[in-house]
Amino acid sequence: ELLSLALHPVITAELVQGRAHLKCSYSPPESPVHYRVLWSRLSSPGKREQVHHETTAQAFSHVEMDGANLRLGDTVFCTVTAFRRGTPEQQSLPEDSKGFYAGIKFLPESLEIAEDGKEHVLTVLSTVPIACPRQDDSCKITLQLSTEDLGKDSQAPGPPDIALSACQVDLLQEPCSGSSCAAATVTVTAVTDFTQDGNRVSRISAEPAAPRDVLWRAYTFRDVKVTVRDLPTGNCYSFTDPHIITFDGWRYDNYKIGTFLLCRSESRAFEVHVRQWDCGGHRSAAACNCGVAAQ
Repeated sequence: ELLSLALHPVITAELVQGRAHLKCSYSPPESPVHYRVLWSRLSSPGKREQVHHETTAQAFSHVEMDGANLRLGDTVFCTVTAFRRGTPEQQSLPEDSKGFYAGIKFLPESLEIAEDGKEHVLTVLSTVPIACPRQDDSCKITLQLSTEDLGKDSQAPGPPDIALSACQVDLLQEPCSGSSCAAATVTVTAVTDFTQDGNRVSRISAEPAAPRDVLWRAYTFRDVKVTVRDLPTGNCYSFTDPHIITFDGWRYDNYKIGTFLLCRSESRAFEVHVRQWDCGGHRSAAACNCGVAAQ
């Protein structure tokens, strides 16, 4: 006879005696029953490998992130079956938790940004608690961030098309809430490179700097892919006896001698000054560019 119960198992992370554990909690029914809890990890797509099982009367089960059975980067499941103690054949259908990814997540997982100078916030969070290997240590993991251009189509990779606001971030120990046990943010900006190089893909990688905790040593982080949308670059000109063509295509001449403001941005500290001198003969007045200053 099947017990019709809704156990709703959910995995969360917490520190137990200073060590990172996963906890599977489920809704206990009103009558006392026992539970069989099976922990498993995704060893390859669609294939699960059992790491621990127990029978308990409690409405939760713990398993340690020990770096051997359960490692960072694993997606973990718990499967719970309830049964009556005297009659183990009276049991419920096994219920699966959702997969819990144990490790570092970037949010969003990928970005598409434009060469417009805007800052985009990238959150780095750990779904497992940061443990303190020794009492005197500050409880944190320092992540070294790097960027790399993956090229475009058949082109060879060049310098990265993105810039980060920081080269490293610290994940500090804090109580877990939801699926976050530590979080930090960094801003990503597309580099305005003034070249028409098409949409390019870069990636952001992270690796722990000198981790003392064995859990973090062999962990390979998921990268973040960033697609940078190329924006056409405006051009303006001042040439020969200055003929001037503006950004929006207006054409005019300036034969005067002196120092002039050629262009100024209204949104950032950027302007260009030109100096013109007399370069005409006796018969015609003409001026030519003889100096330029840009901020």
